[in-house]
Amino acid sequence: MRNFFFLCLLILPITVFSQQKVTDLFGFDSKYNSTDSIKKKAEKIATIDMYRVITLERDTTYIDTSLTIKKMYNFNYLRRDNFGLMPFSNEGQTYNTLQYSLNAFSPYPEFGFKAKHFNFLEANQIRYSSVATPVTELYFKTVMKQGQNVDAFFTLNMSPRLNFSIAYKGLRSEGKYVNQMSSTGNFRFTTSYNTKNERYFANAHFVSQDLLNEENGGITNAEDFESEDPAFENKDRLEIYLSDARSFLKGKRIFLDHFYRINPTKGDNNLYVNHQFNYENKFFEYNQATVTSSLDQFGTVYRFGDSYKTSGINDQTHYNKTYNKVGVTYENTTLGKFQFFADDFFHNYYYNQILVLDDQTIPSSISQRINSVGGQYEYRKNKWNGKFLLSRSLSNQSLSNLDAKMLYDWSDDIQFSFQYQNMNKLPNLNYNLYQSSYVAYNWSNDFKNEKINSITASAITPWVEASVQYSTFNDHLYFEDISNDDQIASRQQIVAPKQYGNTINYLSVKANKEFKFWKLALDNTLLYQKVDQSDLILNVPELVTRNTFYFSQEMFRKALFFQTGVTLNYFTNYYANEYNPVIGEFFTQDKKKIGNFANLDFFFNARLQRTRIYIIAEHFNSSLTGNKYYSSPSNPYRDFMIRFGVVWNFFQ
Repeated sequence: MRNFFFLCLLILPITVFSQQKVTDLFGFDSKYNSTDSIKKKAEKIATIDMYRVITLERDTTYIDTSLTIKKMYNFNYLRRDNFGLMPFSNEGQTYNTLQYSLNAFSPYPEFGFKAKHFNFLEANQIRYSSVATPVTELYFKTVMKQGQNVDAFFTLNMSPRLNFSIAYKGLRSEGKYVNQMSSTGNFRFTTSYNTKNERYFANAHFVSQDLLNEENGGITNAEDFESEDPAFENKDRLEIYLSDARSFLKGKRIFLDHFYRINPTKGDNNLYVNHQFNYENKFFEYNQATVTSSLDQFGTVYRFGDSYKTSGINDQTHYNKTYNKVGVTYENTTLGKFQFFADDFFHNYYYNQILVLDDQTIPSSISQRINSVGGQYEYRKNKWNGKFLLSRSLSNQSLSNLDAKMLYDWSDDIQFSFQYQNMNKLPNLNYNLYQSSYVAYNWSNDFKNEKINSITASAITPWVEASVQYSTFNDHLYFEDISNDDQIASRQQIVAPKQYGNTINYLSVKANKEFKFWKLALDNTLLYQKVDQSDLILNVPELVTRNTFYFSQEMFRKALFFQTGVTLNYFTNYYANEYNPVIGEFFTQDKKKIGNFANLDFFFNARLQRTRIYIIAEHFNSSLTGNKYYSSPSNPYRDFMIRFGVVWNFFQ
């Protein structure tokens, strides 16, 4: 697959520059063709609104090749603004969640292993295209050591009614620490189609993803790192717990969302039949060739406790699901859209054996069929846009979801939104069942449903962008370090799922404001969070901030535009969650706080036509502030490094 991708990477630019205009297919020529120096009156010009990006909810944006400070925030491995996420030291590893309101919830039981899913593209994250002429986007960014991060995307319309796109994102990075290599791949294929009379519309995609991480379990002695001893300036010399462990997440998905209008012509009243199909399989594997860790400072350590095997641990968890949703929609141009639907959700989460222990029997699988019915009302008229969803299960499982959203466009520059969600959520599957070669990492539970209530209000104005969220969590599920004193003294890490019986109240207030003067600008994002709880279960920093001071300038008769400046990232001290590679999850701990360090990045960004160039000196102040910077209690954050990248768009 990787060889195929790099071949495409070489061929696509050649194809783009060598082909002639495609007037026969589309009926118009592209304004981006550089072979014409004089516009002909007979030519039709492809405008920016002919290059559309469409979400599953059919919200539309346009391909944007401008250079803004927001684009720099998106220039990372996830290809989206990662404010509120704390990356680990190597590209392609997991992220610690600083902003809890980033979490999205589904009432259905999910696979779990959430720490491995940050770069796993879900069905609602896939974007569909409709373009006047073929479009190519190439993304490249250097990594920490021995590798690269690339993302190639190509889309074209075979006709105005049929679009295809193909994309592949690949990463390989060795990392600065021992046993930290990341190797990931995300292949995407999409197609969109509608009939000439616009009675039938369909969006479909196929996705294949694999994420491989070497797992070193963190550094064994924080004093070696924090002492700034020159002997440990080379991070390969810092001792880590695991030298031959790795985790692997792989998944494939086939997805189809389509609808058909019953009445032949579209009028004031329309009736549609809707169907959505989603088949997905996932596979998580944890490998560790050597069970014991031979450490210079602590001797022989059984990091995750006793094991049924003396070597060659190979824990495998399998999962597949099939989801079908069928509905009927009535649309009235005055009243809005009324949809009634029924869905069928079936999953199989399984291992290859049944474990019979002294105190319990661990089953080999969990299989469930969940049937639900619901209704949705959507209203879009004038300045109002609203969507109200209510669903409830018919089968034995207790499941429900109420989601109400309202959006009001006061003017072109002012917008207000409100959302309320009440969810009765089934537990993720790895809370209820897990099997491992490690004795302590086997469990079979029957947890209660999680109850989530959330209210969110936000405003976008010329003066400030702000949002407030207040949430309550009952029967909250989480992972906890249950190691006893003897196990802690033996450097063991024993983790198990828990359910919290009390209520957790969570409040977040987020604001963004950019100040501009002359060619200077100061972009500020501030997040305040407060948690009311009896125990340390949901742990987040009270304050998270990002401040960017930069200078912008056009040169060479506006042929070149650049921005240069400094970005400060900061969060206050808190008991951050720790990462456990055996279960691919974060767990709570109350032994060590991290945070309260300034992370400064210097950047120089430039735009030349439709090419954006990024040069970033990441964490350039790392040698000035002391080695107190961590992504989790045992995983240091990145040292100073200079990284280069480019995003290049071709419009044929």
